[in-house]
Amino acid sequence: MSPPDADADADASAGPAQEPEPPALARGADRALVTAARHSAGRTAAVLGCTLAAAAAALAEPAVLGHTLDLLLRADPSGPAWTLLCAAVIAAEVALDAAAARLTGEVDGRSTALLRRLGLARLLGTAPHHAARHAPGETAARLTAHAAEAGKVPAAVAHGAAALLPPLGAVAALLLIDPWTALTFLLGLPVLVLLLRAFTRDTLTSVARYQQVQLATAGRLVEALAGARTIAAAGTADRERARILARLPELGAEGRRMWQVYGGTTARSAALMPMLLYAVLAVGGIRLSAGAIGVGELLAALRYAALAAGVGAVTGALAAVVRGRAAARRTAALLTLPPLGHGRAELPDGGPGTLELRDVTIVRGGSAVLRDISLVIPGGSTVAVVGRSGAGKTLFAAVAGRLTDPDTGRVLLDGVPLRELSAETLRREVGYAFDRPVLLGGTVGDAIGFGAGPAPGPQAVRAAARAAGADPFVRRLPDGYATRLAHAPLSGGEVQRLGLARAFCHAGRLLVLDDATSSLDTVTAREVERALAREIRPGTRIVVAHRLSSAVRADLVVWLDDGRIRAAGTHADLWRREPAYREVFAAGTTATPRTERDDRPSPPRKQEAGR
Repeated sequence: MSPPDADADADASAGPAQEPEPPALARGADRALVTAARHSAGRTAAVLGCTLAAAAAALAEPAVLGHTLDLLLRADPSGPAWTLLCAAVIAAEVALDAAAARLTGEVDGRSTALLRRLGLARLLGTAPHHAARHAPGETAARLTAHAAEAGKVPAAVAHGAAALLPPLGAVAALLLIDPWTALTFLLGLPVLVLLLRAFTRDTLTSVARYQQVQLATAGRLVEALAGARTIAAAGTADRERARILARLPELGAEGRRMWQVYGGTTARSAALMPMLLYAVLAVGGIRLSAGAIGVGELLAALRYAALAAGVGAVTGALAAVVRGRAAARRTAALLTLPPLGHGRAELPDGGPGTLELRDVTIVRGGSAVLRDISLVIPGGSTVAVVGRSGAGKTLFAAVAGRLTDPDTGRVLLDGVPLRELSAETLRREVGYAFDRPVLLGGTVGDAIGFGAGPAPGPQAVRAAARAAGADPFVRRLPDGYATRLAHAPLSGGEVQRLGLARAFCHAGRLLVLDDATSSLDTVTAREVERALAREIRPGTRIVVAHRLSSAVRADLVVWLDDGRIRAAGTHADLWRREPAYREVFAAGTTATPRTERDDRPSPPRKQEAGR
């Protein structure tokens, strides 16, 4: 899920989502599950301890019951004491099962929360174009349903390991009671093992298909919700509903297949188990009539045979592990996103914001979108980046402030490579405003003040809003700056002005405006440009420009064409000597370049240290 402020050119060229190869994805999923297990190691160990103790009590129960029955049949004086022991064993088993169930819920919840935090942290910590590889709906499914399913694996493994104890112990107990009854049971065991093996294989395939269809359907649903107004205006609601639900039959088929696999295995196991028990009963009856075993031992043998047949109960835990591992692979697709790492360097105090790009090349989808960009932008200057659609303007803006890294080359701010800056310094000194900003925070004032570092005070928020031309309409809102965003009826231009105010409120030595005035009328855009020059902290400005006035007022114009710098210079020079440059701007533009800068301030004074 990519922030809407993300690099548009990069997103467009990123292509469809490409998950890592299955072996790498499987290894990443298993590492994530191990991390989740370690996160709740104590509770997981407690689950295992409780389930093992409950299994031990279940194993002890037939022997104690059988011995107690023999004592009572012989009217032995110790019979009542053994009866109390039987009750204690049964009560212990029930209590331990209850404790295991409660601990399982805690482990599932903690593991799910950890997987979601890890996935979200990696999603927000990668470059926006990497995050955009996953559609919003798919990302939501990975972080919700699939993370919850994967979070059940640690406890399911503990339950599965403990579930093996009763069958194995029961077989051993059968051998001790009477080898012939044990041999009778073991003859049918290979068939049961084959059933479980087929179940695991078929379940893994079906679950993987089910989850893949689920992701695709979720993606289509979120797309439709985002474009609800367009769908309503176009009258295509029925068509969109059909598109969203197109794979629902496939989803239902895969869901039924999962249950058919599970039900078929359970049914075959259910048919096999009674046959084994009847065989054990028959052989045990023969041994009883021969005097080889007693009544209590026959009862114990039947109970142990039932426990040994409970190897089929491992199916449930095994199914949970299989489903969880398949879901973990979906969630792990987020964990494999490459992080946008940071260094520990700081910027020199009082730096003017000199930006330098050295041989910068950026590749998307196997093609170079920016090629061999080398440029020095003097500190304190305003640079307009112009070019036709798809020329690489937004990607240039993204690499200038390190929303993405170049594949080759370096970007330096006041002589320090952006890669080496700490995250705090980078986001404190480099600000962005976008053409379609997303407002974050509870109130309008919170949205303006949203950013890294200490929260600005009310006066700073209002000053930024005035500079962006937002103060008049904010004051008209029901509660002014305290108006809840959810209750603020805002137009596209008003949202854009609030985005500008947010950038102005946190302006550092470099400010990047990525088509951030596109929704403003000409008068308001001009007022914003004046405020940017006079009222906002002095620094370097990079303006992705579509308006002629933005290029006119810039100190330097960088003209991009097909990912390269075709020319750089003042607007007046480029306009005079480059006919193709004039064609970049909207058809019908007849304005002549202005050379006077009557509303531009004189060069800013030297900044104070630390600013």
